[in-house]
Amino acid sequence: MINLKNYEKFNIKNGLLSGMVVAVALVPEAIAFSFIAGVSPLVGMYAAFILGLITALFGGKPGMISGATGAVAIVFVGLGLAVAKLNPHLSGEALSMEILHYILFTTIVAGLLQVLVGVFKMGKFIRLVPQPAMYGFVNGLAIVIALAQLSFFKSSDYDTLDSWSDILIHSFSENYWMYIITAITMAIMYYMPKITKVIPSGLAAIVFLTLIVYITNLDTKTISDFANIEGAFPSFVMPDMSLFSFDSFMIILPYAILVALVGLIESLLTLSVLDEMSGTRGSGNKECIAQGCGNITSGFFGGMAGCAMIGQSIINFTSGGLGRVSSATAAILLIIFVVSLSDLIGVIPVAVLVGIMFMVSIGTFEFSSISRIKYMPRHDAFVLILVTIVTVFFDLAIAVIAGIIISALVFAWQHAKIYSKGRIEEDGVKIYDINGPLFFGSVTSFNEQFDLENDPKNVVLNFKDARVMDISGVEAIDAITKKYKDSGRVLTIRHISKDCKNLLKEAGPFCTFAENDPTYKVAANL
Repeated sequence: MINLKNYEKFNIKNGLLSGMVVAVALVPEAIAFSFIAGVSPLVGMYAAFILGLITALFGGKPGMISGATGAVAIVFVGLGLAVAKLNPHLSGEALSMEILHYILFTTIVAGLLQVLVGVFKMGKFIRLVPQPAMYGFVNGLAIVIALAQLSFFKSSDYDTLDSWSDILIHSFSENYWMYIITAITMAIMYYMPKITKVIPSGLAAIVFLTLIVYITNLDTKTISDFANIEGAFPSFVMPDMSLFSFDSFMIILPYAILVALVGLIESLLTLSVLDEMSGTRGSGNKECIAQGCGNITSGFFGGMAGCAMIGQSIINFTSGGLGRVSSATAAILLIIFVVSLSDLIGVIPVAVLVGIMFMVSIGTFEFSSISRIKYMPRHDAFVLILVTIVTVFFDLAIAVIAGIIISALVFAWQHAKIYSKGRIEEDGVKIYDINGPLFFGSVTSFNEQFDLENDPKNVVLNFKDARVMDISGVEAIDAITKKYKDSGRVLTIRHISKDCKNLLKEAGPFCTFAENDPTYKVAANL
């Protein structure tokens, strides 16, 4: 992964120049993700401006870039299909407007949910994501970024070709200048930082190659070939009031939850990646609130929901944009492109932006994780590979949640063993020295430790080297206490925390207190 140790600390010049690179790099992404969601490119551009500006000023990580993203746009595809099914009498422009209003309302609801997550300080749960899942997330997104660029190389007769060899031949013969410009861009991005960092290499590539293409009139695709981004400043748009009915809200709510979840997961994981790159720690809860406020505002001003963008964020950081100036500059320049400079932006070759994103993909991929796989425990390697594959082919949220669940189950399985060593004192008292965590996964093993039929009249359970983790462990202590009590034996329990003693019902009276009793808490509300 890229690190920033060779880059200067934050300064305004770096921030402004880096923001210019990012602003241009945001354009094709906003256009592409708008098409995925089935709305006008301006909807994605407005989202990138509004969400980008608000998170730039108030987000939890200075320099992190937010905007319309593919992970969120894919959720809106399902919403669009649901709206079309709900309104079979609509088609064309009327159906598109209905879908747009549903998207805007969903964006607002998702933003409210994200604000609540931040207010209740639940952003910290990103710490539950294990390192193999983090590697899988980064690697998966790196692959997704690279694959997303391939669509720009499609030849005009792509749909009529059958074999991959024909596709490649036709693609190269029709777009050979795109291949050449992409390669030159990647070379500039790689070698220029070794020579100078006065100007971000991405900005140098954009300016230099755009001038070459414009002056020589090379036959290559430009941004204007994909969409017209000309428009006005975003204005207040009130979503259709009919969507506030209970039935419409129940259609919207599941998609709003998905948008909020996917957006927060991608943003908080991106924040963690940037924390590792920069060596500084951002605020997850602050980012949740800023992103939620950004999405609420975006929904009221005609923009779709979005979240942090790992590709553009890495472009920003590696171009020297380590502060809020760079991300704010990117957002402001983006709306200036829409209002005043659409013709100028339209002449930029798409191949330059593709080359930049390819280099971002290479820099994002955690190549060291490949060499580490053979040294990892098998379950960690499995999680890394699984999260990578699911991120590429399915969904980011599903991938990360699956990684967390598998890691949690493996952890529980590995720690679901508790041991005891029985010893007889001179006075005939049998002491069980318990060792290990007592929780829902180890209750069965705990119950197997005792020889109830052959134990003497006086028995001591010593929890000095054990820890009661949850209510299942507490109930297991109660259950074994009741068995000894019913058999007529005297049971004493030592060295458990006061919190645990307060939860015990059967065993409470049999607990003895000592000066060195532990003070840990028991997770009682699971």
